[in-house]
Amino acid sequence: MRRFALIALPYAWLLALFLIPFGIVLKISLSDPTMAIPPYIPTLDPAAGWAGLRAFFAALDFENFAFLTTDDLYWKAYLSSLQIALISTVITLLVGYPIAYGMANAPDHWRPTLMMLVILPFWTSFLIRVYSWMGILSTEGYLNQLLLWLGAISTPLDILNTPTAVYIGIVYTYLPFMILPIYSALERMDGSLLEAAEDLGCSRLSAFWLVTVPLSKNGIIAGCFLVFIPVIGEFVIPSLLGGSQTLMIGKVLWEEFFNNRDWPVASAVAVVLLLILIVPIVLFQMNQQKQRETEG
Repeated sequence: MRRFALIALPYAWLLALFLIPFGIVLKISLSDPTMAIPPYIPTLDPAAGWAGLRAFFAALDFENFAFLTTDDLYWKAYLSSLQIALISTVITLLVGYPIAYGMANAPDHWRPTLMMLVILPFWTSFLIRVYSWMGILSTEGYLNQLLLWLGAISTPLDILNTPTAVYIGIVYTYLPFMILPIYSALERMDGSLLEAAEDLGCSRLSAFWLVTVPLSKNGIIAGCFLVFIPVIGEFVIPSLLGGSQTLMIGKVLWEEFFNNRDWPVASAVAVVLLLILIVPIVLFQMNQQKQRETEG
């Protein structure tokens, strides 16, 4: 019973906060839009009994999923989201790995301070941090003023409301999610392995590529998944920094739900997005399981 109680708690949490909401979204995606409250039909009436239950399921269909294949907007939004997420993950890795490497090789008394500096942005509201980038990247923002003052440019740069601003915002926001798992992997690495590689004739660069990078592979994989998965469905950053030029599936979801008030189509978009995310989520879980088995 104790084992059952221990397992039942996380499963109850999963049921309440994932499976039941997903079931509701799936049901709405199989419904039809209507000018009512709620804005979809059919709705289940328990008082109708079994006949009402049969009529309820008979009215569900896959027309909304079929509609997604007829409009270029949706598959272009999915592809654009995947592209932005992939490029952002690569950039975040290129920026985050040297930071994590420097933290792992810093003196022991400096590591807590460096860790605090990485986590410090989380102490500020996410929206405030994104809005601050609007002030930095705008035509009259601090970045253009600095470049004009240095004489690096003669006219202000148009950065805000471009894909470049979106990449900057995403990399800044999700950089700690890349740094922390890589730092954790590098910190546990045995430094004597690098000394042995150098004694066997490897240069510092060769030892880094042949020893350090492979040993930090689990941290790299975990960091990439932790960045890639949430970025696909990102809404706030492309809306505030990308403007109308950036097409991402999160913005499409918002417009379908709140502007078009087409909940069934929006729910179908959300279900397809979840199915796309299942692949990296499963791969991430497999990597975590493999890492635990290796450490065990």
